[in-house]
Amino acid sequence: MNKPEITFDDFNKVDIRIGTIIAVNDFPKAKKPAYQLTIDFGDLGIKKSSAQITQLYAKEDLIHKQILAIVNFKDKQIANFISECLVLGAENENKEIVLLQASSAAAKNGEQVS
Repeated sequence: MNKPEITFDDFNKVDIRIGTIIAVNDFPKAKKPAYQLTIDFGDLGIKKSSAQITQLYAKEDLIHKQILAIVNFKDKQIANFISECLVLGAENENKEIVLLQASSAAAKNGEQVS
């Protein structure tokens, strides 16, 4: 399903940054299986997010993984947790979420994706 067309100005409003996952916790109160992530965005600071990525990723495999996230969404309460950013992923053919990541060359935390 295609979403409505947007302008380049609309896209420029989205602030996508590189961050490194520094902590992962189970999130038993989430409606769908999810983790609570703590992500280091360098000069932007530490942000938390909820991510439904439990099918493909073990908690220990996520530590130190660099990911892409939208950092300028308004905070969102999910159960008893405040999500401060949106980790980006794509749904595969099995309806599992695959994280979007920086390339194998490490990028600086907080770098903007453009």
